[in-house]
Amino acid sequence: MTQTPMRIALAQLNTTVGDFSGNLALMKHAHARAAAESADLCVFSELAICGYPPRDLLHHHDFIAQNTRAVEELGALTRSGPAMLVGFLEPREGEGAPLYNSAALYAQGERVGVYRKALLPTYDVFDEDRYFEPADEVHPIEWEGHKLGVTICEDVWNDSGFWTRRRYDFDPVESLVEQGAEILINLSASPYTIGKVELRSRMMGTSAARHGLPLICVNQVGGNDELIFDGSSFAVDRTGALQLMLPSFEEGFAVWESGQSVAPAQPPVVTPGDLDACSAQAWPALVLGLRDYVHKCGFDTVLLGLSGGIDSALTAALAVEALGADKVAGFALPSRYSSDHSRSDAEDLATRLGIEFHELAIEAPYAACLEVLEPLFQGLPMDVAEENLQARIRGVLLMALSNKRGSLLLATGNKSELAVGYCTLYGDMSGGLAVLSDVPKTLVYALARYCNAERELIPRSTIDKPPSAELRPDQKDTDSLPEYEILDRILELYVEERAPLERIQDEGFDPRVVAEIIRLIQRNEYKRRQAAPGLKITSKAFGLGRRYPVAARHP
Repeated sequence: MTQTPMRIALAQLNTTVGDFSGNLALMKHAHARAAAESADLCVFSELAICGYPPRDLLHHHDFIAQNTRAVEELGALTRSGPAMLVGFLEPREGEGAPLYNSAALYAQGERVGVYRKALLPTYDVFDEDRYFEPADEVHPIEWEGHKLGVTICEDVWNDSGFWTRRRYDFDPVESLVEQGAEILINLSASPYTIGKVELRSRMMGTSAARHGLPLICVNQVGGNDELIFDGSSFAVDRTGALQLMLPSFEEGFAVWESGQSVAPAQPPVVTPGDLDACSAQAWPALVLGLRDYVHKCGFDTVLLGLSGGIDSALTAALAVEALGADKVAGFALPSRYSSDHSRSDAEDLATRLGIEFHELAIEAPYAACLEVLEPLFQGLPMDVAEENLQARIRGVLLMALSNKRGSLLLATGNKSELAVGYCTLYGDMSGGLAVLSDVPKTLVYALARYCNAERELIPRSTIDKPPSAELRPDQKDTDSLPEYEILDRILELYVEERAPLERIQDEGFDPRVVAEIIRLIQRNEYKRRQAAPGLKITSKAFGLGRRYPVAARHP
């Protein structure tokens, strides 16, 4: 246990990948605040200088050089302020990767110690061994009579007292404790998934209790591409009891004194099956991810198609929450098959949300396309070709509006549809961001209820009516798909848990239904390969973390 109490500032910041000047300004402000509150040490998140994840920007020498200049400029502030721990890119010589993922301790204007990340994740969305060399060994950083057990993100996710099966045969925390570390400090960029806030704090609390040492975790917050970082930075005492937790999904700052004993609110336990609890966490996560994606990509406004259905309604509501009603425009694009209630529901939604609304009928371009194609379609029955043509006309018009207005087009499809290909390539899949692509349909309904908890923003008729693509007369989703409760559970088992066919069938599902859903998932990999980036909130999203071949025979 640390002999002399330390006042440690936790600086939970929303950094942007590659924005060195912006990130530096945020960090300077936090350091000044730490000085004003008499902190001894200010701790930032993993790779805070350059933002996480930088991916292949790490192949550019100028990027590394900017990182080096920025961390040195930041470290100079400690000449007249508290010490700091900051995540940065450390160049290295010799064989192997050219970089370490490192944390530097600065004090009195000097770099007095460096810790290098030892465990480099290569699963799901991570591929750190593409860029970094792992540390050969780890040591506490000695400073002002303290031995700091500094670690970086993955280094603490390998505790034998918590995991029944570990990914690595080396535990950096255990090694640091054996060398006399007195306090554990983790710099993280740990992406959000449903339930992870509670899991992270419980897992690190278990580690702290096992070693009898206090532990601090400072986690990045904000959206970078498809990843959402929840923050939720915290401190636990040497018994593993939570002493401090910063808010989730927003920037935060607090000073914690080692040895103090308080009792903050515990993070809720959220399981995928509890849709209402999932909604309470998923809503602010999606809002943050949408807002940051739009702004960090240089857009001010968004637009989307409003079908009168629940997916586009929820996407619009999230966009209004994230950006403001004046930054969102909705367009209804009815066809000959669109019902009157869908058209009225779309306009009603726009009125309730207070967004700009227009209706552009697609009958004329649809009829013109059919006329052009008629000689080649002659004698062939109507099928998905004519159905998908309507969706593609909508995509063309929405992209034209996106180009003309300089607004980002939001795709509105959900995870259930994307999984089985119940979506049209170059049609309703068009857009720069797929907000709901990792949100199963059952969670879509729960999020709509959550949205309406205080005031009915999404019309009740939109929620209650049977879902339909309305691309042919009297069409219903259930014409092509099982009930969404069945579909989503099968998807959870197969996609997220990677369960074999037999285990899925053991839950009582019709074997023919299970086999058909798996066939559709495998068959539609080519569509997902061309889909817009989507915000990740589950343990396995379609995107960078799920890399299946398109041309393959699946088992």
